[in-house]
Amino acid sequence: MRWYAAVAILCLTTTGAWARTYLTKTQALELAFPDADRVEAQSLFLTEEQVSRVEARSGATLDGRLFTLYVGERQGEAVGCAVIEAATVRTLPQTLLVVLGPDGAVRLVRVLAFFEPEEYRPPPRWLDQFRGRRLSPGLRLGGEIQGITGATLSAQAVARQVRKAAALCELLPGRRP
Repeated sequence: MRWYAAVAILCLTTTGAWARTYLTKTQALELAFPDADRVEAQSLFLTEEQVSRVEARSGATLDGRLFTLYVGERQGEAVGCAVIEAATVRTLPQTLLVVLGPDGAVRLVRVLAFFEPEEYRPPPRWLDQFRGRRLSPGLRLGGEIQGITGATLSAQAVARQVRKAAALCELLPGRRP
């Protein structure tokens, strides 16, 4: 076997060694809305105006125009909005669950899957600092959010995804910034 073939095999077998899925979509939605009577998936196909609005509000560039938001309801009342989205951290993706209350405040942020090396994964304790925060210019690293030593790209990606989720949830009927 030639050396480059051995290197290719080694890369193919070790690249995903640290890739992990922590929660399924079903488990994530149960965590997001534990007391909900029902959870409804709402597909949004954004207009150019909505894309511009979300990008301006979040400070993040959207990769597409189609998004699925999940709305939890209890006795006919919305109890929150959840977004499950994958985004690239450095070269590989992470998938986050971001849950916002009806008032637009972040209720929960959790990593559902992480494909970068495990030492760069934001821990739940760090993610908890988003709780209670609303979409604002301060919802960023160096603002209201503290960074993670040695995992700056992961922390930036999470903050960007939280801002994007908050801006997307504002598009739901009855919600305005």
